[in-house]
Amino acid sequence: MHIAILTFDGFNELDSLIALGILNRVKKPDWCVSIACPSPEVTSMNGVTLEAQCALEDAAHADAVIIGSGMKTREVVADAALMARMKLDPSRQLLGAQCSGTLILAKLGLLRDVPACTDLTTKPWVEEAGVLVLNHLFFFARANVATAGGCLASQYLAAWVIAQLEGVDAARDAMHYVAPVGEKEAYVERAMKKHRAVSHGERRRMM
Repeated sequence: MHIAILTFDGFNELDSLIALGILNRVKKPDWCVSIACPSPEVTSMNGVTLEAQCALEDAAHADAVIIGSGMKTREVVADAALMARMKLDPSRQLLGAQCSGTLILAKLGLLRDVPACTDLTTKPWVEEAGVLVLNHLFFFARANVATAGGCLASQYLAAWVIAQLEGVDAARDAMHYVAPVGEKEAYVERAMKKHRAVSHGERRRMM
């Protein structure tokens, strides 16, 4: 399994790196999590520079893709050549996005029939792209597409990916490991409650 975390200049460290840490709690020989970037290096909104682990184009072949947010997302979606490098397909991939990353999914036309979560700053831009924003939710998934709003919602995207690819028990184990001491059960139950609610809603919707 390959999970690509799309990370651009101006990225929010909490989005890309929390997801990276949680996803890497799955310890299997065929499990690979990569920071995918449009250039060899990207620098965060707070000046942290990362080396790309794979190219943006490699995300087309990943089993799951998470798109984090950043200060320059509007520049990303305005760059036609850059957007053309992202060949994503929800019919064969899990696709998740957080905060302004939701705008990238919207501009790629991958949220046409899926309401979305995002942050308050990005909300009007996502709505301008013709996507319904769910104001009262921080996470929503339908079939193979999930979105989240708020920096710390990255944990829910990561748990969702693990649950979909490796099962709920693997997601519970990953969340239990990273949760604060003394709050582990509450963290796990909150993450899994969200997963169960989404799964139940999808089964009901598809009946």
